[in-house]
Amino acid sequence: MLNELFRGLFDAETTTVIAIGDFLLCVLISLAAGLMLAGSYMYRCRYTRSFVFTLTMLPAVVCVVIMMVNGNVGTGVAVAGAFSLVRFRSVPGTAKEISMLFLAMGAGLIAGMGYLAFALLFTLLMGVLTLVFSRISFGAKRNNSKYKTLTITIPEDLDYSGIFDEIFLRYATAWELTRVKTTNMGSMFRLTYDLTLKDTGKEKAMLDELRCRNGNLEISVSPQSTMVTEL
Repeated sequence: MLNELFRGLFDAETTTVIAIGDFLLCVLISLAAGLMLAGSYMYRCRYTRSFVFTLTMLPAVVCVVIMMVNGNVGTGVAVAGAFSLVRFRSVPGTAKEISMLFLAMGAGLIAGMGYLAFALLFTLLMGVLTLVFSRISFGAKRNNSKYKTLTITIPEDLDYSGIFDEIFLRYATAWELTRVKTTNMGSMFRLTYDLTLKDTGKEKAMLDELRCRNGNLEISVSPQSTMVTEL
């Protein structure tokens, strides 16, 4: 009798209704998978509350959608089209965030198809792998302090082409002029370099020589950062 209450209005007499117990079990397993993935992502990562909430709820949402499709090809195509229009974030995410969203959707798909043990095993394996990679800083550059972004202000009458190469040759293994911008009503140029230092202990000595070359105008140095829009 209870199953009849949850029968769809457009279901045929031969349509099999998902048992309430099976439905709740699949949703609970999906929520557990989402919590495990969210917990593994929060370890040694910067995150927002909204993203963690989405990561927790997404497997259950996907699971319910797959159960409702229940072999209906037309509904499945419509659902696929709807999912392709969804934007999970208002700003571009990092490759790691996108991969975690796919993992959450994968866990929900497996649970929605009824393979609950596989869903938990998949979540456990991916969660442990995420924790291990975060722990060992897999793929991170070693000695990041060598990679610097240098901004130098010079007068407009100074030719900036290769003007600092002699100094960079002594203190850096590689450098690249990435940006040239006019400033102070066009009376000055602001140059931005990406460089790799030979010895981080000689950074001040390099800045002192640069100050002598640019007339003691403004110089700033900061760690290189990877743009969040890059994968």
